[in-house]
This record gives sequence, C-alpha cells and structure tokens, in this order.
Amino acid sequence: MSNYNGPKVRVSRKIGVPMTSKAKKYMDRKPYTPGQHGNAKRRPKVSDYGKQLLEKQRLRLQYNIHERQLRRYIAKANRMLGNTGEILVQLLESRLDSVVYRSGLARSIYAARQYVTHRHVEVNGKRVDIPSYQLKPNDTISIKEKSRKLECFQEAIRTSAPPAYIDLSKADLSAKFMYLPPSEEVPIICEVPLVIEYYSR
Repeated sequence: MSNYNGPKVRVSRKIGVPMTSKAKKYMDRKPYTPGQHGNAKRRPKVSDYGKQLLEKQRLRLQYNIHERQLRRYIAKANRMLGNTGEILVQLLESRLDSVVYRSGLARSIYAARQYVTHRHVEVNGKRVDIPSYQLKPNDTISIKEKSRKLECFQEAIRTSAPPAYIDLSKADLSAKFMYLPPSEEVPIICEVPLVIEYYSR
C-alpha cells in the first residue's frame, strides 16, 4: 500500500483524526463517520481486532507512511531496549517530515513531505530530500534561503505552535529538534499499545 493520496476529509472522518485544516473545519461541523449510518445514535460494537486495526490506520495515516514502513519501524522498536510503544513514537517523531510538520513549517504532514522531496529543507545547513531521514537530538532543520519568502511557508509560520521538544525560530524559518519526546508530549491521536498488539498477533 502506498502513501495515502485520496480525499483527506473522508479518511479524516473515518479514523476520527483531522488530517488537514480543511478536514478539521469539516469535522467540527459533522463530528461523525462518513456513510449513511455515520450519524446513527447506536454504533455497532467493535471487536478487539477492529479496535487494533483502527489504531494502526490512525497511526499510519497521521505520519503518512505505508504499511511496509510501519512494519519496519515496529521491528526496529522491538529490537531496542525500553518500552516498544514509546520507542515507536520517538522513531516516527524523529522523521524529517514529522519535524517539519510539528515545527509549524508546514500545515499538514502531506505538505511537509512535499517540501522535503522538492528540496526546500536543510538539515544542519545541508539539503536533505528524504522524508524518512532520521533526525537526532540537537539537529537543526531550516527552509533554504531562496524558499523562505514563499507564501506556503509564510502562511504556515503564522499559525505555528510547536510542541516543547521543538525550538522554533520564526525569524529565519528554522527549528531545533531538542530531544526524543516522551509519548505524552506528542500530539497524536492513537492508542499505541493497541498498534503493538496488532503486530504481535
């Protein structure tokens, strides 16, 4: 399965997570799943497998990664010492496109991926065009000088509100990845233990 390129509003309503600002506005008006039974008062009971599957889709879509990539991250987290769920989230949050999005230099994870692949982003002063590039604590990302006046970046930076583990400099459109965040600081909507359960079946 490839990265998701379909209608963002519909998938946002399906997983209960606004993937874009447009989806957020729509979901504020219609806070229920799509389809003819979406607004039904009684929801069908979801199995344990169904819950795990939903959380897996939520996690995958919030980071805009495909199934194969998520499996690789899970396997890597399993090999490392510590809480697998916590490590998984840290690995995903260390991706270059994730940090571009979290810092507020992009208004969605999809835009962040595009800016990286279109070579607008530098890491420690060197251009990097791989969205999955793994950042380390104290790495600095920045928008290359020629791109800084582009409206997409100026618009994004106006509404940016990065989490504690990212130190943003609005003046020069750069951000420092301060540390690997504990999961409670990461603004994702997902029950990560259910994702780990899904893959350990």
